[in-house]
Amino acid sequence: MKRRSFVVVALFGASALGCSGMPSMPSWMPGSGWVTLIDGEKGLENFDRVGDANWRAEGGAIVADKGKGGFLLSRQAYKDFRIRAEFWAESNTNSGIFMRCANPGKITSDTCYEVNIWDTRPEPKYGTAAIVDHAAVPVPIVHKAAGRWNSYVITAQGASLKVEFNGTVTVDIQDSKHAAGPFALQFANLAKGAPGNVIKWRKVQIRPQ
Repeated sequence: MKRRSFVVVALFGASALGCSGMPSMPSWMPGSGWVTLIDGEKGLENFDRVGDANWRAEGGAIVADKGKGGFLLSRQAYKDFRIRAEFWAESNTNSGIFMRCANPGKITSDTCYEVNIWDTRPEPKYGTAAIVDHAAVPVPIVHKAAGRWNSYVITAQGASLKVEFNGTVTVDIQDSKHAAGPFALQFANLAKGAPGNVIKWRKVQIRPQ
């Protein structure tokens, strides 16, 4: 019995790490409260498109790499929640998760909390894994997303906001500027209309608190 238990544990551990060596997104059990909005190439129907980004299902993910810029906006507003997301970006990809957006028609870091994805942001303290204009990360940049699959876990509970990037807490603050609203996944084109830098979303789940 002990030998069999050891094998099961070993196999479970190997599965949890996945082929990349990074812990993979767990499959949440029914009834746990988690809602899966993107799962591989499925999920575009769960969002409204804002802007002209060329969102599409491709290669096991929801992808954008062209257009002047745009968002996938959740069709439901949220107050307190946890978001888990897996994403892939290039070094100069400009993307992020905008949450508690007060004005869905104007999605900016002023009207939402923006958990950034941008390794080469000109003001690096608000680059990848920061909350723009609210919670900075260390400079020189230590949190980088380029060229691999990454995970975010974002927790919003009242004024408490916490971001975990690949299992590491990067910011944990108290701020009450935005109380509730939908969230949005961003594609921002820095090349002024030319083909932009790709953002891929492989898994996005939310659990209202």
